[in-house]
Amino acid sequence: MLRTEALIKEFRGFRAVDGVDLKIREGSVHALVGPNGAGKTTLFNLLTGFLKPSSGRIVLAGQDLTGKRPEQVARLGVARSFQITSLFPQLTPHQHVELALQSSTPLGWRFWRSENQLGRFAERARQLLDEVGLGEHADIPAGSLAYGRKRALELALALALDPRVLLLDEPTAGMGTEDVDRTVELIRRVRAGRTVVMVEHNMKVVAGLADQVTVLQAGRVLVEGPYEEIRRDPRVVSAYLGESDAEH
Repeated sequence: MLRTEALIKEFRGFRAVDGVDLKIREGSVHALVGPNGAGKTTLFNLLTGFLKPSSGRIVLAGQDLTGKRPEQVARLGVARSFQITSLFPQLTPHQHVELALQSSTPLGWRFWRSENQLGRFAERARQLLDEVGLGEHADIPAGSLAYGRKRALELALALALDPRVLLLDEPTAGMGTEDVDRTVELIRRVRAGRTVVMVEHNMKVVAGLADQVTVLQAGRVLVEGPYEEIRRDPRVVSAYLGESDAEH
């Protein structure tokens, strides 16, 4: 579904991503892990058009994405979340999702249109909010949502684009145990019929969700495989997991 070929990103001579070849199977959950500075977020930004590669290619289902702008990448079926939530605090979750739904129609981003015109998206917005567990919170200001529910709303916004590939940048970062568990179950539900790529530091989350894991170090692929294989790899133990984590 998504692949990179010899992907490189340099910043003033520093290679943050250094010749990465990545193949992500359709319908899989693929995790990118590695120590801080390994190049995970830079790779995400390349895949979604927020950065342009210095060289190499990015291909989605046979279509070249290399150098395309973020809005072009999104319209071709790649949606993402971010490490930091970015919502309109005074708008409700329902209003957020309606705006996201209209973005892929001729209405575009003309969010000043009347409520009557936005009304065509109301039913689908409710369905998406129910899907991410926010049905009961649809009509309160987003700024008053708990942190975990804000992340769930961001997932609903990504799903509103009806993506073929969903990229999640540290979806459980900053969450307590209860929110982490809820988010893992949510990702399990919404992965049906989609390809998911996620950057995640919580290895229990990776173990519970990922079909395939790519470990990055210094911008390069260190090792790749199912979690049960990579967690025992001595290179992974020394580079990222640590002895105590590798035993669990």
